[in-house]
Amino acid sequence: MAPPVVKGTAAWRYFGDFRDLLLAGQVLVLQVAHPVVAAGVRDHSDYTEDPWTRLMRTGASLSIYVYGGADGARVEADRLRKLHRTFTGFDDGHRYSALDPAAYAWVHATLVKVPVDVQRFFGRPLSTSELDEYYAQMCYIGRTLGVRERDLPPDWPAFERYYAGMVAGFEPNDTITTLLHTIRTVRKPARWLPDRWWRPLQRRQAQAQLFLLRATLPPEFRARLGLQWTDTDQRRFTRFRRVARILGTLVPPPLRTAHMRWIGKLNVWLRAHPWAYRFLP
Repeated sequence: MAPPVVKGTAAWRYFGDFRDLLLAGQVLVLQVAHPVVAAGVRDHSDYTEDPWTRLMRTGASLSIYVYGGADGARVEADRLRKLHRTFTGFDDGHRYSALDPAAYAWVHATLVKVPVDVQRFFGRPLSTSELDEYYAQMCYIGRTLGVRERDLPPDWPAFERYYAGMVAGFEPNDTITTLLHTIRTVRKPARWLPDRWWRPLQRRQAQAQLFLLRATLPPEFRARLGLQWTDTDQRRFTRFRRVARILGTLVPPPLRTAHMRWIGKLNVWLRAHPWAYRFLP
């Protein structure tokens, strides 16, 4: 049985680490690599028009799963399943649903994998005991969200084999192409930001995101997408990893997830007091 997500446990320590943002592009690409997810995003998501709002909503929802307590997670799970129940359509003549069990499990699996990869790349890799505890906790959260127990492997080694097998079966698709284009051409996050300031910021954020995306995608899938990776790129990434690791160690462990814990608690309160939304910008 999974231990509850409380202070000091593996999911509490690692899920909301501020360095998780470094893998934001990677996880989005891997999610929409699944054909059912790709079709749902293509037909029902507004991320190309308003990616900043979509990013904030996703972060708020994620924070509730781990840091919002069991009741908060159940309320958020019910909300998400009700929302995704309407995301249906046809892809290549076949009907799809966003609640397709395998696709729903895959989206959760990518979120399970991110904190482990972040620590492997930019921190200290989780020990075997930490991985066991973390994975048990994330499976419990998955079941709260409606992921069937049989759709997630029973332990971490089996999960890694499942994950690698899923990635091995993915091919390029139009939704991935649109996502990469959106990263390059993302609109400014605030209207008051002058265009002459945003243009260089846009270019630099796109370069950084695409570099990290290429660096952290599974190599075989990166090659399948036609994304180049050179020895020079690898040396740059090695230097970046070293800096990120040093900066991360300067932040006390409790503070590495403080922002997500605060957001999680705030959003549980907002869900219970919806009238407060009218005062938000």
